[in-house]
Amino acid sequence: MTNFVPTPTVPAPDIVRCAYMEIVVTDLAKSRGFYVDVLGLHVTEEDEKAIYLRSLEEFIHHNLVLREGPVAAVAAFAYRVKSPAEVDAAEAYYRELGCRVERRKEGFTKGVGDSVRVEDPLGFPYEFFYEVEHVERLTQRYDLYSAGELVRLDHFNQVTPDVPRGRKYLEDLGFRVSEDIKDSDGVTYAAWMHRKQTVHDTALTGGNGPRMHHVAFATHEKHNIIQICDKMGALRISDRIERGPGRHGVSNAFYLYILDPDGHRIEIYTQDYYTGDPDNPTITWDVHDNQRRDWWGNPVVPSWYTEASLVLDLDGTPQPVIEREEKSEMAVTVGADGFSYTRKPEDAAAGKDAVGFKLGAQV
Repeated sequence: MTNFVPTPTVPAPDIVRCAYMEIVVTDLAKSRGFYVDVLGLHVTEEDEKAIYLRSLEEFIHHNLVLREGPVAAVAAFAYRVKSPAEVDAAEAYYRELGCRVERRKEGFTKGVGDSVRVEDPLGFPYEFFYEVEHVERLTQRYDLYSAGELVRLDHFNQVTPDVPRGRKYLEDLGFRVSEDIKDSDGVTYAAWMHRKQTVHDTALTGGNGPRMHHVAFATHEKHNIIQICDKMGALRISDRIERGPGRHGVSNAFYLYILDPDGHRIEIYTQDYYTGDPDNPTITWDVHDNQRRDWWGNPVVPSWYTEASLVLDLDGTPQPVIEREEKSEMAVTVGADGFSYTRKPEDAAAGKDAVGFKLGAQV
């Protein structure tokens, strides 16, 4: 049975958005080649140990930190909060939860000031900050704009063995659920959760964890994603394209999943939808619906369900991975269980298509 995280009596910090991720890479030069030369992220600052990158429209110091180290892993999922006082709130909130908390007035990375990092109840390294160094927003630097330009950090995706527990914890933290995946037995396989007014700032995917499934950057249009595929093909690194391009059912977004030199998964993402109204409805998908993960019904490769990046504790040691006890979504998607569908079974039996028509005649 799910052991829910208790709700603290102190207010949760007011989170604005996902802001940056810090990842450990094993070869900084190879990673620079991938993120800068292939994906076109912009270098704010770099030295022999780390590279600070940002997307075209960003005005804070960075959206991604590449730090060289012995084990490829994620050091921080970082969120910006609404004011300096919310950093105090984050510290108090997680201390009451009994989590390990570390605060640095000078920040944990260049370009970011007073920050709190925690080992959260799910085992993930979360960071909360407000103070930042502003840099040039490159929105009108069309001389720098590439055909596959990444314009914003969009979201994180986290793998956890207990999605309902994680969902309750993040809802207490102020996140709202835009979409989820369940089955008729009530098993929850995934949930998409947001603070900014899009489909998600982070998502919870059911699986062995805690691990980082992917970090996602947005483009303006679908053709930007197609250009990235063409570029990777031209560079003879198309084997790093894991999945896509395609259209998600969940989120409605056009997507591409690629792998960096260490196997960290990056999603390129565009065209999801607005979720800012207070009564924005939650969309629930049947886990057997083939179109939830890919709107065109294309199968999901097994690695997408099994592979993910380790996450670090505050000492820089990889967190142990706990196996998921509930049913796996991979068994439904990849396994031959015979229960997945494009049209619901009752519609297929009646000879109907998805809009209620029989072949050649309205019913």
